[in-house]
Order: sequence, then C-alpha cells, then structure tokens
Amino acid sequence: MLEITKSIENLETEGISDNLLHYDYNTKHLLSLIKKGIDLDDPLYLSSYRSFEGEVYENFIYEKLLRYAQENDDIEKFVLKGFHQTRNKAHANTLSISEKEQIVYRTKSREISEFDAMFITKNNELYFVEMTLVKSVLKLRRRLRKKKALLDTIFPNYTIKALIILNDGATGTKQFPDYCKVWFTKEFSALKVLEYITNIDKKKLKPKDKIKSKKMIEAHTLKLHPFRYYNTMTWITKSLRQHKKHILDMKFLMSKNTQRYHDLYNKFYVGYIHVKYLRNLLNLKEDEYDDEQRVVVALEKKHSDEIVLTYYIQLNRKRLYLYSFNDTNKLVKEKKDPYGITVTEVFHINKLMDEKYELNMGQIKTMKKLLKQAYNAAKA
Repeated sequence: MLEITKSIENLETEGISDNLLHYDYNTKHLLSLIKKGIDLDDPLYLSSYRSFEGEVYENFIYEKLLRYAQENDDIEKFVLKGFHQTRNKAHANTLSISEKEQIVYRTKSREISEFDAMFITKNNELYFVEMTLVKSVLKLRRRLRKKKALLDTIFPNYTIKALIILNDGATGTKQFPDYCKVWFTKEFSALKVLEYITNIDKKKLKPKDKIKSKKMIEAHTLKLHPFRYYNTMTWITKSLRQHKKHILDMKFLMSKNTQRYHDLYNKFYVGYIHVKYLRNLLNLKEDEYDDEQRVVVALEKKHSDEIVLTYYIQLNRKRLYLYSFNDTNKLVKEKKDPYGITVTEVFHINKLMDEKYELNMGQIKTMKKLLKQAYNAAKA
C-alpha cells in the first residue's frame, strides 16, 4: 500500500545527505531582488520566493520518494531524473529527460507534459506524481486530466494513477478524481537552502548520495504505445467534420476514446470563419483585424466537462490571440505564449483547413446548440 511515512509527512531531512543543495535552482530573479534590498513583504519578492520554494519542495520530496521506493515492496520501478540519471537530451514522441533534467513527453519541437516523478507498482499501476505548495488546488485538476489522458494513450497496458503531495491546509482536495492518492506534509520552508545559496562562504558539501537499486530506471527505457501528436490532432479535426448531414459528428465527439483525447488536447479545431462575421460577438473594432482574417474555431473542454466554442486569431507564426467567454459569459482576450504548444497547433491546423472547413454564423449557432444539448444530456 502507498501510505505516507512519518519521515515524509514531517519533512525529515535525514538520509538525503546534502543532495538538496546539489540541485540547480532558477534564482536569478530572486537574487537580483535580494541584491536590491527589496522588502521581504513586497509582492514581487513573495512571488519570486514562492516559485523558488516550490522548486526546492519538489526536489526534497523527490529525494524522499527515491528512498521510499527503494524500501517499498509494492514499487517495482522508479524513474530517475536530475543528477540521479544519465544525462540525455529530450527525444520526440517518448518519455525522456529534458535539458532541465525533468521527466517529459514532447513532440519534435514542443513539450507536451512534464512529470515531477513516476513509478510502477507490482499491480501494474503507473503512478505519476504532482507536488505543489499551492493552497488551492482546483486549477491542478485540468493538468491532472491532461497528464492522465496522455499516459493512458502511451501506456495502455498500465492502470494510470496519480500521487498528489501537498502541504497541510491545501483546499479543494475533495474535487480530485478517484485515481488520485493524496498525501499531506507539514508546512515546508526553503529558507535554509536560500541561506546556503546566498552565503558567500559556502560550506563544503558532502558528495551526492545516489540510490543504487535495480528498481531505478531511466525514463527512455519504458516501452510505450506509438502516438503522433499532430497526426492524431489532424485525424480528429477531419473526423469531426465528416458527418454527411450535420456540421459536427457528435457521436464521434462524445465517444469515450475521443473524449480521452479531448482531455489530452483540451481543445479540438473544427473550422474557421472570417473576422467580418465575428466583430459583434468578439467585440472587435473595425480597424483591429482585416475583414478576411481567419478565425480558427475550437471546441474547448472546460474543467466542468462542458464543451464550448473558443476562437483563435493568428497574425503570424508567433502571434496568436484567444477569444473566449468565462463562466459569467464575459469576453476574455488572451495573448498565447509564442513558444507554447497552442501556437504550433493553430499554425499546423490552419495549413490543413481548405475551403470546406469554412463556417458561417448559422453553423456556429448550431454547434453551440449541439454542445449545450450534449452537456445537459450528460448531466441528466
């Protein structure tokens, strides 16, 4: 059974030597604030410090899990990362180790998911681990859903589960799905690690303490089911629009297999419409975009499982804007990360979509109606 030990719960440091101080931390911004003499209560400092503290917490828990796995008879394999593994660059379409020494799955050009830790039990269960200091974990649910869907896809022979490790006082944990096991630790502090980093006269560290066990494996040694991210995305777009009578193939969309992919991608692209037809809906000024500018229409799966329409306007390879409506039906405009996966997705799908994917306002309204009916039927 995967039960938390008192050593992990109480954040006891014995057994991990000076390993925590051997990790590389992203402290450039934090150290610059300290150098400026910024007040410790300043929101800029607090934000930067909390980010750093989250990094330290992840490394601390990982070190404890390494030793937990070594001693736990239920765990058969544990994936190495950081300085515990042989450094490899991230490879496309497989689990591997990134330049930041994290466990990742990526396409040729973009990272799809990152995993804090991963292990396999004797019951053929593959656990991915999430460790966070964030007190409200409701936003974590979508991330969990995507990661589980990815692992279900590439590891169909395993039962996928999640181990969530939080600080005492975290809220929203009752919202986690059944496949999640939740552990709580005492309040964590990274002050000692920060003191070491900022101390000019650093103490001499003990050598890295690496676990030697047959259970410890490299990420790339796990055999997975072939999965091509963009090929699958293209197939879904084509399949959604292939119904002979209806604008959307709702049977295909709501099937168990397709919804697993929806959890993974979060949105499916179904067509495009020109800006001139959406100026009122999206509150666009006359000079904001050219009338013939394409707006890519997507089906986004919300945290509530409701599927809604969202709209993407891509001005060039790196400039992408998302228009959506929040839970109070207020229009929200968001500039997407120029190096994120969504920018690449929209660029890819835009090249695929010829004139038969063009939509009109009547079809937009029909899709909204179909999606609302499907959501209400699922709740009934």
